[in-house]
Amino acid sequence: MREETVNKDITVIGGGLAGVCAAVAAARSGCTVALVQNRPVLGGNASSEVRVWVCGATAHGINRYARETGIMGELFVENQYRNPDGNPYIWDLVVLEKVKAEPNIELFLNTDVQEVEADQAGKDGQRVIHSVTGWMMASERRIRFESSMFLDCTGDGLIGFLAGAKFRLGREAQHEYQEMWAPEQGDEITLGSTILFYTKDAGHPVKFVPPAFAKDINETPIPIKRVIRSGDSGCHYWWIEWGGELDTVYENERIRDELWSVIYGIWDYIKNSGRFDSETMTLEWVGAVPGKREYRRFTGDYVLNQNDILAQEPFDDRIGFGGWSIDLHPPQGMYAEESGSKHMHADGIYHIPFRSLYSANVSNLMFAGRDISATHVAFGTTRVMATCAVIGEAAGAGAAFSVRHELSPREVYQEHMQDLQQEMLKMDAALIGLPSRHELNLAQRASVQASSCLTAIDTLDRTDSKAYPLSHDIGIILPVDPGFHGLDILVDAKEQSTLRLEVWGTGKKENYVPTEHILTETYTIEKGTRQLVSLPCKWTPDEAQNAFVIIRQNEALSLYVSQQPHSGMLCFQKEAKHLAAKSLEDRPDDQLIVQWSMRGLVRHTFCISTRGETEAFTPQKGIDGYLRPYGGPHMWLSLPIQEHGEQWIMLSWEQEQLIRDIHLTFNDDVNEDLINLHHHRTPFEVIPELVRDYRIEAYVNDRWLQLLTVRDNRQRKQIHRLPDACATRRLRVVVEQTNGSPHAELIEMAVYS
Repeated sequence: MREETVNKDITVIGGGLAGVCAAVAAARSGCTVALVQNRPVLGGNASSEVRVWVCGATAHGINRYARETGIMGELFVENQYRNPDGNPYIWDLVVLEKVKAEPNIELFLNTDVQEVEADQAGKDGQRVIHSVTGWMMASERRIRFESSMFLDCTGDGLIGFLAGAKFRLGREAQHEYQEMWAPEQGDEITLGSTILFYTKDAGHPVKFVPPAFAKDINETPIPIKRVIRSGDSGCHYWWIEWGGELDTVYENERIRDELWSVIYGIWDYIKNSGRFDSETMTLEWVGAVPGKREYRRFTGDYVLNQNDILAQEPFDDRIGFGGWSIDLHPPQGMYAEESGSKHMHADGIYHIPFRSLYSANVSNLMFAGRDISATHVAFGTTRVMATCAVIGEAAGAGAAFSVRHELSPREVYQEHMQDLQQEMLKMDAALIGLPSRHELNLAQRASVQASSCLTAIDTLDRTDSKAYPLSHDIGIILPVDPGFHGLDILVDAKEQSTLRLEVWGTGKKENYVPTEHILTETYTIEKGTRQLVSLPCKWTPDEAQNAFVIIRQNEALSLYVSQQPHSGMLCFQKEAKHLAAKSLEDRPDDQLIVQWSMRGLVRHTFCISTRGETEAFTPQKGIDGYLRPYGGPHMWLSLPIQEHGEQWIMLSWEQEQLIRDIHLTFNDDVNEDLINLHHHRTPFEVIPELVRDYRIEAYVNDRWLQLLTVRDNRQRKQIHRLPDACATRRLRVVVEQTNGSPHAELIEMAVYS
């Protein structure tokens, strides 16, 4: 047996998306990292071994402008380009390459950590981890990892458990956190595990002889209570879940065998019951590793709970966001008589505090993923993988900050929280509502100009527009400011009729639902087609914000809708039915965020024009520090390139600046719902709003000097380090072409010496 010792600044145990993003964030922050994974591939439940869709704050398109940025965002956008068919093995490669691209990470696959050395040696009697030791399977290597900081990203929380960290298992009682969805009495019930399967059409008849252990599902509630279709596979069968009333770790093998028996029983039912068109269908893949949902949850300095989620608590120490519904499943899983899941949404995204990412009693232990400090009910939303990835990036950045400054995570929270947040924003981490104000960003001291900018939203002249019957209430999100005076809109009227328009506020700046009624206007519409109707508005907003404009249902009227998007504008219709079968997903009917849906209207615009000039797209927005939409789009938009030629945005200083690093953040439309294994596809492989070709120029010796040129960009965040520092008083980015948008679109230009 070969014994080794590995010394790194940080050891991350667990190579799911939380562990991957933690390791990458820590490495990019300048720390050496050991990433230890007990499986042959990275990705955890998202890997080709388990194949769960990577869901996150978009909630499959229910939340607006909610797709994750930062490292998880990089993975989504790159996978969209490389893997449009959603091949799980290509996804494995995208994740693996992200890790291998970081020279500060040393990766240890097939290495199962089973030993932890820890004692009561820290400040205030806290425990301290000195090392963890793992066995590398098939290589017969016993490896001891020594670090200043350890991150438990194992999901099940084995490292923290062995280190003596405080944790919870199961459901808290209602009185503990006053959670509406908590049971009256606490227990150890968890969410169960799932195994998925893939099918394909073989193109010829295929028989299926079930194994002897296949369950006869006719003897269970499954055929009555769940949706079974011959063409479905993969995560359509997320509800094949069991083990919530068992210990999902100690009885993992029993749970796996039960799930296998049901999968083969379901396939027997599809193939041999005569109720399905499945003659040429065959099984392509069946998982062998149960995808676990829940086990230990560690106790940090704060326990995130249901009330925080629904109130969208704006924690001062927020380090990321989520947006999936609180999504809880019955303990009996697939055998339950009730719906397979029940959901409760906040009115938008919610925030996650840094205090939920470090141990209350182990001074150098942090965690990320499904084992963070949250109640069982709050965990019902934080557990989805894109949110776990966001948490992982924050934990990695926090761990690196702790190591570099020789502080505990608690001390970082107490003394340097804003510094950590600013470092995270510099790397485009997924924080909402906090502006980037990094003290070394020279753009903060510059004046900014541009070749042009949009001064109004105008979609009236879209040649692809079609009539859209006003059979439902429709809604439009628009950025408005004190220059707003109403709308012009294209309308058809079968007869003289009345158009009723309402203006609503969205409440919180991160929300996109109508919550505060401002005014109602009614207008008489004469009979006719493609009429340009003026809808003056008596309301003048006090400050720049989003307005939710509602036009109420009227069967006599039609609006016009185009299939071309417009950044900053979203369109909705009010839904009258559930998004999924009640037997699968039980969602209360009164949730605004579910009622107002973009189904059929994603990347579409109603044909309107705003009256009065807007400052929503001025070049100043390119340096205002907001990296995501928040009460407005926060980006510079030029006039159309095709009509006006190359467009530029320029920073100017009174004194000469020495420039070395240039950070550019382009618009990758975080409203677009991407997913790694594609239960839906987009018509493009590169986000159209992204700038494709550009150059960076500095004004030196009375002329523009070209510093660099970029072709075929497909990423949101680009960091350019100049080989030699450049002294200049003016710096500009010249946009030559985009990936489809008519406008040059830039979220942020930041400059460092």
